[in-house]
Order: sequence, then structure tokens, then C-alpha cells
Amino acid sequence: MTFATQRSLLPSLGALQAFEAAARHGSFTRAGEELSLTQGAISRQVAALEESLGVPLFERVRQRVTLTPAGQSYAAEIRDALSRIASATLSAMAFRGAGGTLALAILPTFGTRWLIPRLPDFFSRHPEVTINFATRIRPFDFREEGLDAAIHFGDPTWPGAAAHRLMGEVIIPVASPALIARAGIAAPADVLNASLLQQSTRPRAWANWLELQGLPPGRALMGPSFEQFAMVAQAAVAGLGMAIVPRMLVEEELRSGQLVIPFDRPLESNQGYWLVYPEEKRDRPPIVAFRDWLLAQCGRDLPSPVSTEA
Repeated sequence: MTFATQRSLLPSLGALQAFEAAARHGSFTRAGEELSLTQGAISRQVAALEESLGVPLFERVRQRVTLTPAGQSYAAEIRDALSRIASATLSAMAFRGAGGTLALAILPTFGTRWLIPRLPDFFSRHPEVTINFATRIRPFDFREEGLDAAIHFGDPTWPGAAAHRLMGEVIIPVASPALIARAGIAAPADVLNASLLQQSTRPRAWANWLELQGLPPGRALMGPSFEQFAMVAQAAVAGLGMAIVPRMLVEEELRSGQLVIPFDRPLESNQGYWLVYPEEKRDRPPIVAFRDWLLAQCGRDLPSPVSTEA
């Protein structure tokens, strides 16, 4: 299908906005209030859209409107499309400052505990760059998500992306002083007497650590699971169990004494933290500025990026 043909299929932006608002509110009147239009204007926009599509989008019963199956599917797609248009518009507007916008996906705990405290230095050096943050804990499709770059933990296996290694990771067992006293934890084997807190994206963490100590991994998954390391750390502070976490993410709790390391048995991960971004965006000024600054923060030179493979 040629672009000219595609363009002929595009409804007006006003009709799409009217439809999306009506679908979200389940009301033409409330959609009109949101868009500063009359109820009649919304109704006419939606009717014109239905006529151009050749399918009904709403069922109209007295004063109520409900989406048809076709309307439900179309509303989800249009909502996403309008969101992308708004995001692209904000990105374009940011170029008024000659810097641009970077839409960055970060790991939640790494972002809040390691990256964000360091960002004042970046913005002092690059006030022309705007960073919009999103949290992602698993790889995703850059095009579908509308994101420019991501800080990712694991291997550099991200299709179509360039990757720069930032740092490795040292994992340590930690617990609250109260739990250590209550469970009598003095040696590695004693962790088997406690609940082992899990991080959902690292299901092998406890098993790997137990095997390194020569202990049976059978109880490695015997404990509650959390999606973020910040939640794991807080659960450990509350005495819910032993945690195994990257040391750099619990430095504050270690300094305050809320968590302690009962024995010096770290596990060095064979994976690491990576900055990844689509190959075609490697020369975008916001990515270049952030990449160079981030690598310097991690004490790394600027090497040629790794071209990732599926």
C-alpha cells in the first residue's frame, strides 16, 4: 500500500480525538466538555467517522453509548496512536532548545538509587537536553514503546540495538539485625533457616549463591517474590526474610544499619548493566550526550558499541 493510499484512509484528527474521548468517558456529553465542544458536535464527528469506516463504533441506547466490539478494538489503537503523536510533538518542541528529548527506560531501583542522584551533574552540563523517564524491567521493542534508549541488566542481546557495558554487579546476602538474631544466622548454611526473599527477574539468584557455598539449592525459591529490588530491600528491612541483592542498591540501608551483611560471601554476576539504543539513533545529540556522560560516570572509556544480536 502506497503512502498516498494510506493517507486517503486517515480520518481527521478532530474526529479521532472526539471518538477517543467519547470512548473513554462512555458519554458524548462528557467528551464534549473535555474538548470544549457541544454534545452535538461530538455526535456528528463520531457519526462521520463511523460512516468513513463503514462500521458502527457505538451502540446508542437512549442517553447512553457503549462501544461495539469494533469500537473497543479501534479505541485501544487510536488511544495509543494519539499518545504517540503527543509524544512526538513534545520531542519536536524540545528541539527549540537545540538539545532535544531523550525518552529513557530505566530499571526502577537502579534508576532511583544510582542514576537519579547523579543526574544533576548531567543537567548542569547539558541543560538543553530533556529526559523523559519510563520504567521497564524486561527487554521491549523500541519502536512499539516509543522509547529512545534503555538501561538494561543482563546480556547485550537486544535485536537491532547498539549496547555499551556500564558495569558489572556484586550480589550480597543481607538481612535485618533482628532477623539475624531471631534465626541464629552466623554461617552460610544458616540462611536455610530463614525465608529467602525473591526478585522476580532474577529467579536463579539464590540458587546460584547457595551452590557457590556448596549448599543444596532446594529451598532457593522458598520465599515471597517481588518485582523490584527496592521492594526486596524494604521487605528485608521489615524482617520478612533474607535478601540477596546488588550491593550498590542497598548502600543506604547498610550505612544506616537497617540491613547488615552477616558474612562476607559475595557473588559476582556474569552479567552486567548496559546502555542500549536503536542503531539508527546512535548519532542523535541527546543520546550522544547522555551516553558519553553515563560512561564517564561508570569510569569507562567510550568504546565502539557492541552490536547486539537476537
